[in-house]
Amino acid sequence: MKARLRAAIFDLDGTLVDNMRYHGDAWLALARRLGASATRHDFEHRWAGKKADEIFGYLLGRTPSPEETARLEDEKERAYRAAYRPLVAPVPGLLPFLDRLEAAGVRLAVATAAPRENREMVLAALGLAERFEVVAGPEGGHVRGKPAPDIYLAAARALDLPPAACLAFEDAVNGVLSARAAGMAVVGVLTSAGEAELAAAGAGWFLRDYAALPPALERILFG
Repeated sequence: MKARLRAAIFDLDGTLVDNMRYHGDAWLALARRLGASATRHDFEHRWAGKKADEIFGYLLGRTPSPEETARLEDEKERAYRAAYRPLVAPVPGLLPFLDRLEAAGVRLAVATAAPRENREMVLAALGLAERFEVVAGPEGGHVRGKPAPDIYLAAARALDLPPAACLAFEDAVNGVLSARAAGMAVVGVLTSAGEAELAAAGAGWFLRDYAALPPALERILFG
């Protein structure tokens, strides 16, 4: 892989920042208000990486109208941002790791189902608003959430690179499945799901944070 690796593409939630518990809190509060039956595990494991409108279908047992989707998504995301904005912090070792990747000539991108306001909040708070060459999101009705490959494929297209030249970093099973379906190798970040879950989905290397890489991954990235 070292000879053909051209870009590192990162998921955002749970991968750049360890924030999934705050998303889970906001989703659970909304589910309770709607009288829907859902657990934290559903939000943080089964549905992580999906678009909000896809999750509402599970919660409501029906397809909501675009107007209802927009209203519910705004309610949930406002609650999440209010809770997490004062606490935004990178996964340990992330910023020096990005420095090393750039020094090695590896291009940087983000591929996330997070809506624009969430992305902008996190990237600005981390000082990374201008750091990533591409930030691919879920905009556009034709873009499916993860585990569909759409968002990762969009990132590769925007970089003008074949997916096989990109290495994905993901914390969620759906995200790993998405990147693998797009044709990318995947590093599993163990902030949300366990190694066994991510390995079963197709991740090839694992790290708890970016401060210490597995030796095999260190060799692939930096020789």
